[in-house]
Formats: sequence, structure tokens, C-alpha cells
Amino acid sequence: MQLLRRRLTIKKGVDNDVLVHAGPGAGKTLGALMGFKKMKEEGRLSKSLVFSHRKTIKRQWFQAASLVGLKFIDWEDDLKEGKSFENTDGLLVTYQSASRNYLALFDYIRNFNSDGLIAIADEAHHLGVNPEEPDGPVWGRTFLELTKNFKLRLGLTGTPFRADNLAFCSGKRVCIQFGEEMVEQITPDLCVEPKELIQSGDVRPLEFRFQDGCVKHRKEGSSQTEFSALSAETREQWRARNLRRAIKLSDSSSIALQIIIRAKSRLNKVRIRHCNAAGLVIAKDIDHAISISNFLKEQGDEVDLVHSQELNACEKLARFQNGKADWLVSVDMCSEGFDAPRIRVVAYLTTVVTKTRFLQGVTRAVRMSSERSSLELIPREPSYIFSPADPLLIGFARNWSITNPYLIKGFERFDIENFNNANSSSLSLPLEAVHDAAGAMIKLRRAELPGFL
Repeated sequence: MQLLRRRLTIKKGVDNDVLVHAGPGAGKTLGALMGFKKMKEEGRLSKSLVFSHRKTIKRQWFQAASLVGLKFIDWEDDLKEGKSFENTDGLLVTYQSASRNYLALFDYIRNFNSDGLIAIADEAHHLGVNPEEPDGPVWGRTFLELTKNFKLRLGLTGTPFRADNLAFCSGKRVCIQFGEEMVEQITPDLCVEPKELIQSGDVRPLEFRFQDGCVKHRKEGSSQTEFSALSAETREQWRARNLRRAIKLSDSSSIALQIIIRAKSRLNKVRIRHCNAAGLVIAKDIDHAISISNFLKEQGDEVDLVHSQELNACEKLARFQNGKADWLVSVDMCSEGFDAPRIRVVAYLTTVVTKTRFLQGVTRAVRMSSERSSLELIPREPSYIFSPADPLLIGFARNWSITNPYLIKGFERFDIENFNNANSSSLSLPLEAVHDAAGAMIKLRRAELPGFL
């Protein structure tokens, strides 16, 4: 509230962008809504336009607004029914809908005094912008055009970086000295790291279980084979091929199957103290998700399978949040912003190895419910992440609770394409991964906490 109040005293047009970075479970949604409500009571703001990246997340904003006494309407649904924006506190819209209906939304917003408007961008890192490419990412361009005359633009993010190293809306580009070079980085106006949230008991610590193993590769049309250790592979093409094989369900010794079996075992142990705890499996694609779901059902588990091609996907997610299903199996719909505090175990079984997607996926398990807060000491009981022992994922897990500066395009400290240029194999491509065998489990414990905790 103090940050918004200070920024609103600055002359309009000088600096109307604010970026808040806080880990999942920190309360970004409620904080933004309560901040807007307070500024409205003080006469500094009048209406809010909230952008989100999914319909399911938009629904969570609607519920949160009701909790703090704000009345929002939905651009896609309510306005079609003739509901007016006039007697409400704000409007909810997805980035995709805003882009598709840009002209209609722009005309609608023009009816209101821009001096009292605030735009809230949920997961603002989706709004990539590149000044050198006027026809670049459409979500970012649409957001900037729609909100250019707003009094304030508030960006919220739990992962303030992008795989393409672009800048994004609401993020300030600040020049800093990095070694002998001057580089640009995104600097939030307010930052709360996950480790701070763990120490205060607002979220759970995470413990990682990486399933190691070997993958056998065979040259196409040949009987010649070579084994590659999952966690020790440094050649990028081999690493990617290993992971594609490791997430497949096959015989009893396969890496993916062992991950699911051990995740099920851990969930059973967690449920001794947290009876309604559930697990989340993030799959590669729809067919993969269906095969995992079928396996879990064969083991007697109740499973909610959710993917983008289901018409009732949003309803299924809402049902799972307070339901009794043992597992939620999804491809990508619940890996970012999805709020379900009963998730205590995550099986990450996808080939996506960007830092953003991995951290957004695994941190679905950090959230605390008010019911559990009164039952657990600080630090809270941990949640558990199971995944193939991919070197990139292990690296992301080691410092998941710490925020590193995000250096934007033009200076890339880590280039995934040159992960390692070692090409020491005597085999030439094309190769195929034909078999895998599970090995030892690599354990990464929770984040270090101060001694008194």
C-alpha cells in the first residue's frame, strides 16, 4: 500500500510502472486487491483492470476480490450479458481475450477517466516486449497500448525472468556494471524471496527427489549401443534424448514408473498427518497424461485428468481444489498461478526444462492453507518433488528459493544451446533411446534456515 501510494504521488507519465516479485503463496493477489481498495478509499484510484494468463486464474481473482469486498465483472462473460462496468470496482480479462478483442476493449475503456485507472498484470513475465521488434510478442504490445494512459500499471510475478531473455511489461530496465561490461537487468520495486517466505512460515519448504538411471542409445539400423547416465550427461542432444526416454512409462524398472511409485509412497506418508493431501503430475502431452492417469487409476487412486481440450477443464480444476481426488494429472493448465494448498507431492514428468516452467510447476506444492497453519510449527512440514535426474532441473532445484538478477537480451550468462559442447561419442546421429533403467535417488533437502528456526 505504501509503495502504491508513493508511486501515485509522482506526476502522471513520469513513472507509472510498478513490478512486485514474490514467490508463490506470498499473497500477491490479495495484496494487489487490498492495495487497490485502499487507494480507492483514499480517492487516488477508481477502477481496476486485471489481466491474467488463463481463465482458471481469472476465476481465482474473482473469488479473491469477493473476499476483500470488491465487485469485479468478467469481460468475456458478464459484458455479453449486458452487465455494466459503471457500478463495479473492476474488470477481469485474459491476455488472449484482450488481444483478440483489442478494439472493442479499447473503446470500452475510453469511456472512463484514465486518471483513476490501474492495470494489474498477473504473472507479468508473460508480457514480453522487444523495442527492436515492433511486431514482437502480441500480449505485451496489446497490454501497453490498452494501458498507456492508465495512472498506474502494477505487474505481479513469481518468476521474474523469461527463457528468451526479453524484457517484459512493468519491469524497469536498469543498467548495472557486470564485470567489465555494462548490462541491463529487470529490477522489481518490491521483492520477497521464497526463502523469506519459508522462514516466516508463509509457505512450505521443498525437498527434491531426483530419480537417476541409465538410458541405452542405439544407432538407427545398427546393433551398436551406448549407455548414458541421466544425471552425468553433459552433451545437450544426449541429455534431451535421455529425458524424453526417462518420462515414458514402460517396464517395472523404468525411470518414470519408479518416480510415480515413489511419489505415491511419499503421498501416503504425508497423508498420515495431512489427510486431504494430494499429488500433482505434470505430463508431457495429452496422450502421456492419459497413460499416467490410467496407471494411477489401476492402482486404486482417484484421479482428476485435466487438459486444454476438455470443455469442462476449469470446473475440474475448481473441483480438485477442495475435492477428494488423490491426484491431479495435467499437461500445463495448473503449473502457473493455480492455487491448491492440498498439493503436497509433485511428479514433474515433462520434457520442458526452462527455469520458469519448472519453478512454476514445482511451487504448486508450497502453498499453506489457513487450516493447516494452525496445526504445523515453523518451518512448515515440507512438500516433495519427484523428477528424472536431468542436470538442468537439478541445477534449478539447488537455488529455487533464491532470486538471481534477470539480465535481459543482449547479455546471456547461460546459453542452453551451448550447455556443453562435448562431443566425445564415437557414435554419429541419428540415435534413439531404446531402454532405460532406474538407479539411485538423488535427494536435495530443504533450504537452509537460520539456527534459531
